[in-house]
Amino acid sequence: MAVVAAVVASGLWAVRDDFGLGRNIEIMVNMMRELSVQYVDELSADDLMRDGAAGMVRNLDPYTAYMSESEMTEFEFQATGKYGGIGATIRMKRDSSGVVIAQPYKGTPSDKAGLKIGDRFVMIDGEDVTKCTSDQISSKLKGTPGTKVRLAVRRVMTGEVEEFEIERARIAVPGVPYAGYVEDGIAYIRHDDFSDGCYDEMRAHIERLRQSGELRGLILDYRDNGGGSVNEAVKILSMFVPKGTEVVTMKGRTDRSKRAYATESNPVLGDVPIVALINGNSASASEIVCGALQDLDRGVLVGQRSYGKGLVQSVTPLAYNSYLKLTTAKYYIPSGRCVQRINYQHSSARDENVPDSLITEYKTRNGRKVYDGNGLAPDLKVEPDYISTFAVMLYNLGYVEDFLDEYVRRNPELKVDNKTFAITDEEYDRFVEFMADKDVPYQSQTRLALDMLKRTAKQERYDEAFAEELELISQKLKDEKLDNLRTYRAEVEELLNNDIVLRHNYYEGVVEHSIVGDSTVIKAVELLRDGERYRKILQEQDTEKK
Repeated sequence: MAVVAAVVASGLWAVRDDFGLGRNIEIMVNMMRELSVQYVDELSADDLMRDGAAGMVRNLDPYTAYMSESEMTEFEFQATGKYGGIGATIRMKRDSSGVVIAQPYKGTPSDKAGLKIGDRFVMIDGEDVTKCTSDQISSKLKGTPGTKVRLAVRRVMTGEVEEFEIERARIAVPGVPYAGYVEDGIAYIRHDDFSDGCYDEMRAHIERLRQSGELRGLILDYRDNGGGSVNEAVKILSMFVPKGTEVVTMKGRTDRSKRAYATESNPVLGDVPIVALINGNSASASEIVCGALQDLDRGVLVGQRSYGKGLVQSVTPLAYNSYLKLTTAKYYIPSGRCVQRINYQHSSARDENVPDSLITEYKTRNGRKVYDGNGLAPDLKVEPDYISTFAVMLYNLGYVEDFLDEYVRRNPELKVDNKTFAITDEEYDRFVEFMADKDVPYQSQTRLALDMLKRTAKQERYDEAFAEELELISQKLKDEKLDNLRTYRAEVEELLNNDIVLRHNYYEGVVEHSIVGDSTVIKAVELLRDGERYRKILQEQDTEKK
């Protein structure tokens, strides 16, 4: 009961005078004590606490979680985009032969020291790390800004081991990695996350764009942006809508969870036409920005329906540097709708979408129909660019990386233009030859469906009747690696091209390269060039209900 008394004394009981709460706290404490003392094997109190906490939130939403001190550190990095280190992502080689540099961030200590993609870690501060995991090496590289770390790496270009002494710095991963003109007067900004400071980044990019040309249309790319800071979202909206515009409200059970957010500054692009790009991974703060632009008829949404995360999390300290991240409210955009897609109210409904009967109609400022309960529906739907499972598998297996390590050694003086670069036919033939002895455990969905049909036909005794037809389909359907390298050549080439651009011109170069043939960006440009169609959408067009 001492723990129960401590809870009461701390004032936490004021939330609800509930005998059941105190009773169950006492039961949990007694259970932990008995397990720790009497279980046949020795148990860790920390492990019991972690497992107990995980069980407590298991039937809630997936965003509510107990966080230890180490987990809180990672959470803070995701929220702020800042950490102390050398400024590089790393990864384990496919064959588990070591950990290599996956990407040095532009202008960071790793970049200034000359580390390159593919450089393999050999020693860190005199310790052999050739058998370490990527998590272990990441931990060794991070540290207090201003401290130094000694590295020995095997260089991808020469195969020789070189030593470096690098001073750690405060690393800020850009939330807005690229901005540029895609056509005369039409600018494009890629926004990857809502970490602290992303408003300042976007504002600086917009000012630079305005200084370098006449900005007559703006594309904001929020595809695959999983969200982040609500405050940053509100500040970004302040650049596009009038000062004092209410853009989002929070509503929860307690008074402190209820809040309205309005823009606090005059817009810098109050009249410039805007197209925002969304897809199924656009969530949370990105849905606040895009949803407000849609509800206020300030911009047109292009792409696919967004994820539908209308829940707000807060972080509460517990004790001993542990924390509880819990959902405290839902957010509502200017029309009054909440975009939350999944109903977590009951444990049995964890994966249950809001039913059609509960989806409610709302109106935008111009009176267009929009709906809650299922993310944001785009005003102009565009199917995503296709990338084959086969191509993704080649990349995930590390074959693209291995081939390009050899490619950069053969082409040390290569200059890469982000917008126009493409490997030659001869180089693709080299890649096909490189893949000759590589194992790719790939079967197309059509092949899997055919195998299932054969099994079902045999079980139902149709196999002899359909034997000729099934064999004909089987002969036409080829899953051989060489055939797939031909069938999916465009997708595989794009993976090769992107990785080469990344090695020469960083992530921002990859963004610039990829938007050239991006069908959704092309549709956005066409829409911004067609002022009449753009205005008609904002004045008349309703969105799809589901």
